[in-house]
Amino acid sequence: MNKRTFIVRRAAPLAAALAVGGGAGAAIYAGLGGSSSPTATTAAPTVTVPAQPAAAKQTVSSLTQLYKNVTPGVVDIRVTGASNGGFGFGGQQTTQAEGTGFVYDTKGDIVTNAHVVDGASAITVHFQNGKTAKATLVGADDSSDVAVIKVSVDAAQLHPLTLGDSSGVQPGQSVVAIGSPFGLAETMTSGIVSAIDRTITSPNNFSISGAIQTDAPINHGNSGGPLLNLSGDVIGVNAQIESDSGGNDGVGFALAINSVKSVANTLISGGKVQHAYLGISVGDASGSAGALVSQVVSGSPADTAGLKAGDVITALDGKAIASASDLTASLSAHAPGDKVTLTVTHSGSTKSIDVTLGSRPS
Repeated sequence: MNKRTFIVRRAAPLAAALAVGGGAGAAIYAGLGGSSSPTATTAAPTVTVPAQPAAAKQTVSSLTQLYKNVTPGVVDIRVTGASNGGFGFGGQQTTQAEGTGFVYDTKGDIVTNAHVVDGASAITVHFQNGKTAKATLVGADDSSDVAVIKVSVDAAQLHPLTLGDSSGVQPGQSVVAIGSPFGLAETMTSGIVSAIDRTITSPNNFSISGAIQTDAPINHGNSGGPLLNLSGDVIGVNAQIESDSGGNDGVGFALAINSVKSVANTLISGGKVQHAYLGISVGDASGSAGALVSQVVSGSPADTAGLKAGDVITALDGKAIASASDLTASLSAHAPGDKVTLTVTHSGSTKSIDVTLGSRPS
């Protein structure tokens, strides 16, 4: 069974995997022990590389320049936290986590994933030039897996990355990822956009719509790092992989930067991030288009409106809903307090249900 995995690198006193169930698939924090440094055991054989054509040389040159332009704005994030003792030990255990982030503005704000800084008691940012700085948590939103941390450093140390527009991202587009896989800071990998509008599961088990799927290799430690187009614009924030092995299988997911910008700006301004909430668990309807309701949360807006398990939602405000992902994306475009009309089928009959959306619980 494939596992959807958050790609923060977390080393505990005793290596362990902490499972978080629910949503579109199980999400785990991978417990990694020991050194992450590669060890050479044999001498590499001498290889004669044939001359490359001019086009290939130009590609290497452009990626090299992109790397030089962007890496000053990419940071390695190391987090110290505490967890309850386990494995026969009482008290609390100190934990270490490592992820990636990128400079968001000249005020010292840095964007990363919420799961990177979850439970942090201390956060240290490592810049490309070797300098370090203590960071404080500005805010985090588990429902979107976005967090903002802040450093107080000289403005000359800060190199904000250019933010792109994720609404125009297309499958087949070339991309690069930069981060700290297995603690190897400032690692760049390349690939393409494999698909768009994927739905992934947040740390608190809600659905995140609009994710970008990529085959650019990303691993534990890449969490929170930028996914960039070849102009060097950030189009996504690397967040998860899907893997049988726990390592890179060429199926990674990045949060769309347009959504990240909205959350980050709200957190930086001191606001509270709110998400529309219906209060159901859904899957794709079998044998027909629509989102099948598998569970209705007691007391939720869906419950109040009369939705039942077994209902199939086929439209929202007249717009066809072909799948559970369609429903998630449509709801994401709304705010708490919005009134929507759902077209619902059950046992061959069709009806319209009006619902006032609530605010998603923490």
